[in-house]
Amino acid sequence: MVRTIVIPDDTHIQLDVPADYVGKKVEVNVFLIDEINPASPKKTMADFWGILSDKTANELHEKVNKSRDEWERDI
Repeated sequence: MVRTIVIPDDTHIQLDVPADYVGKKVEVNVFLIDEINPASPKKTMADFWGILSDKTANELHEKVNKSRDEWERDI
């Protein structure tokens, strides 16, 4: 795999393809780095309120607590 970041000087970018890629399907993407790394706030369980049923939420909460207890016990 070849991956690089460039800052174009104009609307043309020359791309050299490795010899072993010749004759094979390759994917080329062009996007702004800022488009894929937006600053988003961290999500908490409260952000998912109403998405899960109360039963599912309680089961998830119990599993998380059990996992934390096991983790702390193993430390």
